[in-house]
Amino acid sequence: MLSKIEVTGKKDTRSGFGDGILEAATVNENIVALTADLAGSLKLGGFIKAFPERFIQCGIAEANMIGIAAGLTIGGKIPYTTTFANFSTGRVYDQIRQSVAYSGKNVKICASHAGLTLGEDGATHQILEDIGLMKMLPGMTVIVPCDYNQTKAATKAIAKYDGPVYLRFGRPVWPIFTKEEDFVIGKAQILNEGKDVSIFACGHMVWIAVEAAKILEAKGISVDLINIHTIKPLDAEAIIASIKKTKCAVTAEEHNIIGGLGDSVAQVAVKNFPIPIEFVGTNDTFGESGKPEELLVKYGLDAAHIIAAAEKAIGRK
Repeated sequence: MLSKIEVTGKKDTRSGFGDGILEAATVNENIVALTADLAGSLKLGGFIKAFPERFIQCGIAEANMIGIAAGLTIGGKIPYTTTFANFSTGRVYDQIRQSVAYSGKNVKICASHAGLTLGEDGATHQILEDIGLMKMLPGMTVIVPCDYNQTKAATKAIAKYDGPVYLRFGRPVWPIFTKEEDFVIGKAQILNEGKDVSIFACGHMVWIAVEAAKILEAKGISVDLINIHTIKPLDAEAIIASIKKTKCAVTAEEHNIIGGLGDSVAQVAVKNFPIPIEFVGTNDTFGESGKPEELLVKYGLDAAHIIAAAEKAIGRK
């Protein structure tokens, strides 16, 4: 199956969001877009041109934006809030907890520029804790798509999904290798079937895991590769089925290994089928300014580290 994974182009995942919200709004008049002074960065140009009356510029007032969005749901609107991931979560956690999650408001928190691949803007903007912050909120759905097509599909899907959602995507141009129709909220995407090691990845790390899996297979190591685009609700059934075959696993995420995808997978494993697991992600650290590709290598989020983690996990069986 790895040989069938083809790159059909390259585009930033935030553009998938911009195109997705325009398509979703075209068929659903209740969709409203709000931004905290970052309409351009969130690719809202098409939406604003088509639906100026359904766009709210909140300015650099993220907490106010979340409050407005929560209020809009009472009138039946489906608000999509937009800003950088750091400002979407860390800056407004209290407002999300109290005004959105606690009361189950149908707010879609759409967060761009997440992780190290934000690059030159540095540690203050490269949030690496947001998946953990959001998945701990009761009732919050957390989605981390892997490419342009999947981000576009997720953006459209959450309009039909009742309840608060955190949708995380990024800034850099990235390979496109999935099909929109393959995305289902809460259903893991099996990219390759193997028997020696399971690799679970999300976001930008899915493509890097594909590259690592190809090298591992060339070495004679059979990889069960799974895209966990929905961190919550987690597809525990897919995880259990995979680890029962391979009896070891690697998780890969552009996020702190504390509180992210790795913790979620490990919890499923320890409750159902304990196995050796290795974690690829940032290790309890902040990021720094630099080029995205160089930062991924420096912080151990590249194919070489996934390969080493896989070989280590296999050796621990």
